[in-house]
Amino acid sequence: MNNTFGAVLPLALGIAVSPIPIIAAILMLLSPRARVTSIGFLLGWIGGIIIAVTVFTVLASVIPSSAPDAARPIQGVVRIVLGALLLLLALRQWRGRPRAGQSPTMPKWMAAIDKITFPVAIGLGFLLSAVNPKNLLMAAGAGVDIGTADLDLGSIILVIAIFTAIAASTVLVPVIGYLLAANRLRTPLDALRGWLEKENAVIMAVLLLVIGVVLIGKGIGSF
Repeated sequence: MNNTFGAVLPLALGIAVSPIPIIAAILMLLSPRARVTSIGFLLGWIGGIIIAVTVFTVLASVIPSSAPDAARPIQGVVRIVLGALLLLLALRQWRGRPRAGQSPTMPKWMAAIDKITFPVAIGLGFLLSAVNPKNLLMAAGAGVDIGTADLDLGSIILVIAIFTAIAASTVLVPVIGYLLAANRLRTPLDALRGWLEKENAVIMAVLLLVIGVVLIGKGIGSF
């Protein structure tokens, strides 16, 4: 189980440091309905991660198992494909970064965050975690690692739980912190939002590049 956890840790961190969900959570925390919408977003975010990783774990579990030292070509191909897709997304993010003097372009739905309701916040959190292509590819990579590791059910649940806790931490911590100390965190959260908006493309490009290379390396090592 320790080997599996070590394998999925970079992927969990990859989801955790995705700037857009963090920015969305901060915008909700700075909105008039902060407590309601931020909790809904957090629930959707956590639920989406759990569902995505679980689905890919179940799908990967049908891949024929082999001896620990034997080649695993199917897993290798899947990891290489996932890694290549992440590299393509990294290139797209890098080429789309704002040039000097340009303002970063953020999703249009962010302008309406002040008006969203609790159910919409849940749906938005779910979409950003379970349907967003970048996070979906990382969840798929984690599912392949977990589903092909020959773990018992209890160990699988534990690894998914730890993966989810790490992946959701960067949304969980601001939401919980704001609920406990709203007035003191308002200014730091606003400053963090501005920085993430400015550096979003660069952060994601570097992140996707590193994780894509890791997945391709693991894929090559499976042959």
